[in-house]
Amino acid sequence: MKLRIYSAFVTALVLCAPALAQLPKSARLFEQNCLMCHGNVKSGETPDATALRRMSPETIVAEIGKGAAHEPLARLSDADRRAIAEYLAGRNFMTPNQGDAQRMPNACSANPAITSLTASPAWNGWGGDTTNGRFQTAAAAGVPAAQVSRLKLKWAFGFPGANDMYGQPAVAAGRVFVGVNSGYVYSLDAATGCAYWSFPARAGVRNAISLGEVKGQGTARFAAYFGDVRANVYAVDAATGRLLWETRADEHGLAGITGAPAYYQGRLYVPVASREEPAGVSPNYPCCTFRGSVVALDANTGRQIWKTYVIPDVPKPTRKNSVGTQLWGPAGGGVWNTPTIDARSHALYVGTGNAYVEPAPERTDAILALDLDSGKVLWVAQDTPSDAWLAGCTPTTENCPKNIGPDYDFGASPILRNLPSGKRILVAGQKSGMVWGHDPDRNGAVVWKTQLPEKLALGEITFGGAADDEYAYFGVSSLGVAAVSLATGERKWVAPIKAAGPRMGIGAALSAIPGAVFGGGYDGILRAFSSTNGELEWQFNMLQEFQTVNGVAAKGGSMGAPGPVIAGGTLFVGSGYFFGERGTPGNVLLAFSVE
Repeated sequence: MKLRIYSAFVTALVLCAPALAQLPKSARLFEQNCLMCHGNVKSGETPDATALRRMSPETIVAEIGKGAAHEPLARLSDADRRAIAEYLAGRNFMTPNQGDAQRMPNACSANPAITSLTASPAWNGWGGDTTNGRFQTAAAAGVPAAQVSRLKLKWAFGFPGANDMYGQPAVAAGRVFVGVNSGYVYSLDAATGCAYWSFPARAGVRNAISLGEVKGQGTARFAAYFGDVRANVYAVDAATGRLLWETRADEHGLAGITGAPAYYQGRLYVPVASREEPAGVSPNYPCCTFRGSVVALDANTGRQIWKTYVIPDVPKPTRKNSVGTQLWGPAGGGVWNTPTIDARSHALYVGTGNAYVEPAPERTDAILALDLDSGKVLWVAQDTPSDAWLAGCTPTTENCPKNIGPDYDFGASPILRNLPSGKRILVAGQKSGMVWGHDPDRNGAVVWKTQLPEKLALGEITFGGAADDEYAYFGVSSLGVAAVSLATGERKWVAPIKAAGPRMGIGAALSAIPGAVFGGGYDGILRAFSSTNGELEWQFNMLQEFQTVNGVAAKGGSMGAPGPVIAGGTLFVGSGYFFGERGTPGNVLLAFSVE
């Protein structure tokens, strides 16, 4: 019996070998060494992958060394065992208290109460405000465009146990709040970088922190809200880091939160995506059952108020593949971006992801409008139909769609802007490199569309742009940075970036102030461009080691998702992004001010 199982597993590996080769090393290690027993489990004797993903990486490493079933894994190095554990758990392996802020030499000597989130300049959440424009006013920025060329490094903070800066800083009440892939969230003093507190989440935190008022939680007046890559949502006291509540946004084993929860009028609107796209190619995985969603929570308690799925139909069994694994559908439509709030229409907008299974439902690769009170779908504008896609597909990969899609979903938040004409526009950058202008007041009707790269291709615009009152600015991986008119979609200028290798330009979100646009690239260069003509005004090479205020060894790296944040005369940026096997890792937060 064991021989037959092993033979089937070897056959499965041969069938999906080309697909596995395209996965990150940690995922390949799990597929090749663990999936035979923990994949498509049919009995309760062996924990399935979902159960493993809810364990800590420290527990998983310890369990790998136990029992006769794990004897074949003895050949694995300690590094490989940790890689498997980190892949499953969604955060880095940590020694006890390794990331604790109170053990750092620069722990703040005092912790004054937070009395307001708006009394001092702030950048709250992903986009700085509920419109997700990623634009800071001159007064709040405190960095005049004419002085951008004089920006100098003020301080650097190193994150112990981290190697991927995929969480974006938020600034409020003179503090910086940021999460990293070690699972820790930190509150630092914006002026000095001293550490107020740290909070250990169950998994890595790759979204921006949203701050808002909280009631009924003892002495806590304001909360920091965030999610982790295993779909847990947290509220902690913004002043002390004390856990106020925790809940799960989705029970699917591969669900996770990438976009920041949006706080508005006592509610938290949480976007839910997943990692089922790379997992789905394995013949031992019952592909696919995840459906993207937006979940509304009571910000005071974490209680779910409503949940709206991108794909309304519940997945059902479809067929079995050649190794007997039951396949499912429909699936997909992850929401990777932070919801945009439209106070006037009492609605929220999100961009949705591709389908995983054919046929692709109409709400995938679309801009979706939901009622704030009920979650009811108000309108759908699908910009790319028939996009069913899984990572690493080949013509012989059985679980994949027969007509594999281009993977042109929306990773970026829509930007809501008022036009001088009195009309409004909802601007959305798509991964293909197409930018869409939708009319939010005419059920998302297309006003204009502009193709920024010469050819549409995967990964051109990933995490989005910024917009002032006249133009939207987008980083394009194969091109550089481009400005387009909000009213017409017409290009104003393009600033080319010469980067090493294809699609190695700016994939991270841009940020803007009057007169300047900031963006960090996969090449590790942080740049500032004139918003008038695209001329390069300033740049800083982050690919170096830094002396940190907390004494942690730290180095900078690529930027691939979160963008810079500007508030109170300081520019903050997390440096180090490693997606798949592209980019340069890093573990440092950098603070720049005008010299």
